[in-house]
Amino acid sequence: MSIENLIKLNEFAEQVHNQGKRVAILLEGRDGAGKSGTIRELTRYLPPYTYKVLPSFMPTKRMMKAWLPEWKKLLPESGQIVFYDRSWYSRALLQPVMGWCSDRQYQNFMSKVIGWECSQDVSIMKIWLSVDEAKQRALLERRESDPLRYWKFSPNDAKTVSKFDDISIKKQSMFSTDNNWQIIDMSDKDQGRDNALVRVVDFLAKSMA
Repeated sequence: MSIENLIKLNEFAEQVHNQGKRVAILLEGRDGAGKSGTIRELTRYLPPYTYKVLPSFMPTKRMMKAWLPEWKKLLPESGQIVFYDRSWYSRALLQPVMGWCSDRQYQNFMSKVIGWECSQDVSIMKIWLSVDEAKQRALLERRESDPLRYWKFSPNDAKTVSKFDDISIKKQSMFSTDNNWQIIDMSDKDQGRDNALVRVVDFLAKSMA
């Protein structure tokens, strides 16, 4: 990754911290697309007091019933950048495809999410890490057999591959709610992470202007 851009990222993170700004950087994408690895590289040299990583997690029953109000509790604090390995947008993607939420919950989210985001006083960057079906399948097969990464493979991984087209449809609906999604090709992960760094630095430059 570019040393120059890593230095800029540190400088902007310090500005966020010193000025009490609140920044949310959302990374969404299919299983295996490289969300956690990209976050790891973006935060490798960041001062620890400037950021937080919220890893992917299984929501509670309470959270499923009060989706956006519960996510509000997980938004950045003053002076903090939070990197989200999956976000509230799982309600627009995996949840409806996998049958984990009702159609009513899905439609309610889609109709309210942009207004909710605008009311939070948080600068929000949305990144979609893109891989095609063949690449995703190869990545997950490697994950399953890798003695160092096997723990990242779950039964749901195989299911999401079988739902590739259904997730594509939901993804396009999600994009249609907001044209600010940053789409990054992850067919080459090193190049993809470099591109993510450039996009994040550009976003922070505009946010701090």
